Amino acid sequence: MTADDTPASTFRYNEKPTYTTSSGAPIDNPSGWQRPGTIGPLLLQDFHLIDSLAHFDRERIPERVVHAKGAGAYGVFEVTHDISDLTSINMFDTVGKKTNCIARFSTVGGEKGSADTARDPRGFAIKFYTDEGNWDWVYNNTPVFFIRDPTNFPLFIHTQKRNPQTNLKDATMFWDYLSTHQESIHQVMTVFSDRGTPYSYRHMNGYSGHTHKWTKPDGSFVYTQVHLKTDQGNKTFTGEEAAKMSAENPDWNTQDLFEAIQKGDYPSWTVYVQVLTPEEAEKFRWNIFDLTKVWPQKDVPLRQFGKFTLNKNPENYFAEIEQVAFSPSHLVPGVEPSIDPVLQSRLFSYPDTHRHRLGTNYQQIPVNAPLKAFNPFQRDGAMAINGNYGANPNYPSSYRQLTYKTVKPTVTHESWSGAAVHELFQEVNDDDFVQAKGLWDVLGRTPGQQENFVSNVSGHLAAAHQDTRNRTYEMFSRVDKALGASIQEQTEKQVK
Repeated sequence: MTADDTPASTFRYNEKPTYTTSSGAPIDNPSGWQRPGTIGPLLLQDFHLIDSLAHFDRERIPERVVHAKGAGAYGVFEVTHDISDLTSINMFDTVGKKTNCIARFSTVGGEKGSADTARDPRGFAIKFYTDEGNWDWVYNNTPVFFIRDPTNFPLFIHTQKRNPQTNLKDATMFWDYLSTHQESIHQVMTVFSDRGTPYSYRHMNGYSGHTHKWTKPDGSFVYTQVHLKTDQGNKTFTGEEAAKMSAENPDWNTQDLFEAIQKGDYPSWTVYVQVLTPEEAEKFRWNIFDLTKVWPQKDVPLRQFGKFTLNKNPENYFAEIEQVAFSPSHLVPGVEPSIDPVLQSRLFSYPDTHRHRLGTNYQQIPVNAPLKAFNPFQRDGAMAINGNYGANPNYPSSYRQLTYKTVKPTVTHESWSGAAVHELFQEVNDDDFVQAKGLWDVLGRTPGQQENFVSNVSGHLAAAHQDTRNRTYEMFSRVDKALGASIQEQTEKQVK
């Protein structure tokens, strides 16, 4: 590339680049258009006009089916403590080692124009540009989720979207699903507390939720869950405050994150890991592959190992935040997915949605491109923009020698055989309400939190049908009888 071929994105603001068509031809007036004479019709030959209109018609790519509304920034991860006894992950191999990254925070159920402060879990995703490929942490700000059966994910999300007949959000749909899938109760308890309306993206934690395996070259591994704890302190809105902010500034969290970084108030999170050996996992009270359960910290303490800091805003939201593509299947040597069925389904679903939304070559988009990648057997397709591997053979050729690095999956502890079955993860039972009851008791330690929870639930539930309300009262009564009675009393007062 010559000096005169400088890409438009690299021009400095004090320069005066020549305005051109998309193909590089100079144009004297971006508002001009061609016609025969002074009153004639448009000319189809006017490439600048036709190209501008055609591009405008296609400016909007499909929004994410979930996590549509979000904000993000660049940052760095630094290893603060030695964890070489746990894993051989290159990114963690030296205390003080830093890895660049990009993060995106988001609501889950809302559309792109929805309010930042809506009651909802928050996505907490980070892409690390490591020396051995991109590693994506596709986490949430809650340690559990509503489902543990992967087939329920699209069904659950449908109930959080719009009624197919009315095109309105529907409280009956919402609570009908939750009250008939009561394994969701732990997450319901979380989201309808004030934790469901964080004050800002800077003031909330992040959690892996899923169990992963951290491995070593000898084939040994440990089960892990990761926690990112905000260094700014946890801070939330009440339901009333969140509703007020939704009306006054629906982009509050987006604005807060951008302005904090812009003025040098860089948000950071201290990063911890919980660890269970395979032997400990077999004896553990809770199924470690159940996304509706946490590992109690009194049983599995947190171990600090890193610091994550955001320190640079994007230059262009669309290019860097709207087009960033995270996936739980973007892993590096030293980490593997567990057999959590929801995690297993996400390994496919996320890249599949990126191929639909951004195109088959989504990983060539600069924000998604790894530091080093060489796979000449995967090429062509729409928008292949990296040279398409030039003259390299597109098959394993004896005339083009490649280096293959052995990355062995773990082979101990887990081996599978048996007939294919078609069943649920497990039926709902009393165990599903134990951790929810624990969270209810935790809320009781802070004045006003239990009252806020009842208010948040009853205000939303009052719009649901009577039989759905009754079933929901029974669900909360399984957490705590007084809780169920209180929600019923407060809800029925608001029913119109």
